[in-house]
Amino acid sequence: MTRPLQSSLNTAGAHPGRNKGETLIHLERVALEIKNVGLYDLILQDVQQIAGKKRLSEDEIIEIIQTHPEILEAYKQLNVEYNISNIHIRDIDLATLDEACKEEAKAVNANLARLREIEKYTLDFEQSATLVIIFSVEFFVLFSVQYFIVLLDLKTWQWWIYGFFALSIVAAYIYAKKEQKKYAHFSAEYETLYEKTLKMIDRLEENGCIKRADLIIAECEEHV
Repeated sequence: MTRPLQSSLNTAGAHPGRNKGETLIHLERVALEIKNVGLYDLILQDVQQIAGKKRLSEDEIIEIIQTHPEILEAYKQLNVEYNISNIHIRDIDLATLDEACKEEAKAVNANLARLREIEKYTLDFEQSATLVIIFSVEFFVLFSVQYFIVLLDLKTWQWWIYGFFALSIVAAYIYAKKEQKKYAHFSAEYETLYEKTLKMIDRLEENGCIKRADLIIAECEEHV
């Protein structure tokens, strides 16, 4: 038996300062994807290890997600790596709203668009494609240095070539630090905007403008 919809928006992933449950992640969807989608097989193995058994219901997976936040964090990080959004809320249909509700609903939609835009920066920088590219370029430069010195017999130029390699390391380090700061900046913006958007959705629901349940994206198109 599946959980009531509200339960699926509960504690996992919630900000410590919020009440249970109001996040932009739909836990029923998370549990279903972990259970059935091959992309999350390693996460499923971790869940099975925690549970001490292989066959798990979606309810059991949700319980483990709620008591082991590292499972949800692994799910979120994997999604970001594969450009899959962790925002399981669709834009509000403004055409269905009264005028009194539209201004804040427009702001919510704008916030959701911004969150999706900068969501990639919530990935740990150490696991980001940016850092992989930097290391790949440096490996290529190192290979080129060896090629020029050994295979092309340019030993008379070796100190110039090694100097170029050293400069490339410095440049790569400076660039990596700059990118790391960018990740930190946008990650902080994401967290702040996330909380702000949740509060705005709360107000709209309290004022009878929307029903949160109607906004949930229950499945990912990439997995369909």
